[in-house]
Amino acid sequence: MTDGSSPGAAATAARQRIDPFLEVRGLKKYFPVKGGVLNRTIANVQAVDDVSFDVAKGETLGIVGESGCGKSTTARLLMRLIEPDSGTVHFDGRLIGADNGIPIREMRRQVQMVFQDSYSSLNARLPVEETVAFGPIVHGIPRPEARERARRLLYDVGLDASRFMKRYPHELSGGQRQRVNVARALALQPRILILDEAVSALDKSVEAQVLNLLLDLKQEYDLTYVFISHDLNVVQYVSDRVLVMYLGQVVEIGPVDEIYANPRHPYTRALLSSRPSMDPELRITEPPLSGDPPNPINPPSGCRFHTRCAFANEVCARASPVLSTFGDDTRHEIACHMLSPGSGHPDAPAPS
Repeated sequence: MTDGSSPGAAATAARQRIDPFLEVRGLKKYFPVKGGVLNRTIANVQAVDDVSFDVAKGETLGIVGESGCGKSTTARLLMRLIEPDSGTVHFDGRLIGADNGIPIREMRRQVQMVFQDSYSSLNARLPVEETVAFGPIVHGIPRPEARERARRLLYDVGLDASRFMKRYPHELSGGQRQRVNVARALALQPRILILDEAVSALDKSVEAQVLNLLLDLKQEYDLTYVFISHDLNVVQYVSDRVLVMYLGQVVEIGPVDEIYANPRHPYTRALLSSRPSMDPELRITEPPLSGDPPNPINPPSGCRFHTRCAFANEVCARASPVLSTFGDDTRHEIACHMLSPGSGHPDAPAPS
């Protein structure tokens, strides 16, 4: 960089120019592990550790990573279903939960979530119409208006209200239940939807229908999505940007086309290489990544990926890398020591 500024400073300046709709800084959540005769805390599961990212208005941010990397915990922290140990979340410029910010109750009217398990997400005692209308009624909408909104939303998600509004969850298929969950999330007219593995439990044909429905609803209702999934192909299809998590931390974030075409972090490369290929000529003879993820109770020092990384050296075990931009694209950030000049990483520039 010719002006002498650090890559991290350039990345921060780029984020500020975006004027983010959802701004997350330093989010952290440790879960205590109890043990002993007195049931004291003997260790902590470091589920989310210093996670920061932005979401612009109208975009879809996909979050990917191995099971246990902290994706769902991050979603629950954003919704304040669990309280963070530290860190801040700003929604539309207002700090969530602060006295001079946006109250959590008001935030939940504007940020809604769709969960993976479509059955347990619904109240088995309520028919579909009451399920969708319940949120607006709790927030003070008159019951007749709430029910009319529920019937309209059922049509919008592809269900005939005259047929389905009196049915109970056990009378619906998995795809129908998930459509009801989407309608319920839209009932409070939110501005952001957090979709936590919302299509992973569905058959592929139904999954495609629900994905296309979500894309249509995004345009119709002017929504912003945070889309969490383990299915890399689905994330590529729906997302504008992708955030890659490993063991509770962000290792890479950037535009979806750039990351899928040119992944920089060794973990992102291994993750994308694990996708099954339909081309028999592209079969791999060795697994793209060996070994199991480290224990989140006692993660490795420095870069948490260094115990499985082919490019790691002594600096990776000493210091934790920070998200920084490399090259001209300030939207693509990577947390990797090995992208410094002469490090041995194939993408690193040659030493001057």
